[in-house]
Amino acid sequence: QVQLVESGGGSVQAGGSLRLSCAASGYTYSRNCMGWFRQAPGKAREGVAVMSTLRSFTYYADSVEGRFTISHDKAKNTLYLQMNSLKPEDSAMYYCAAGLTKGFGYCNTDSLSFGDWGQGTQVTVSS
Repeated sequence: QVQLVESGGGSVQAGGSLRLSCAASGYTYSRNCMGWFRQAPGKAREGVAVMSTLRSFTYYADSVEGRFTISHDKAKNTLYLQMNSLKPEDSAMYYCAAGLTKGFGYCNTDSLSFGDWGQGTQVTVSS
């Protein structure tokens, strides 16, 4: 089993910043893909940022490119999402996820490719 626990969410005004954390535990050895997904009310879950812990692969959704940064601290087994210049449309429940590579250490970016999920942390951005 893999356990993922998110933290760092909250309420912030537009233009502000938040840093989300995801602490991982359990058997994470084969879960070389780590990502952040979000889901707003009435909308489907979408990929925000995905990275491989095995290779230099990083994916960002067009809507967050240049504003968000995903990173991983191997020693702490913790995934981070630094969110800057937040917009009201960024408001959502943010989920941390882990999954298997599709081969050679590369990762898919769709939610169906990730089998382990945290409970989520709420991010609310007001204008």
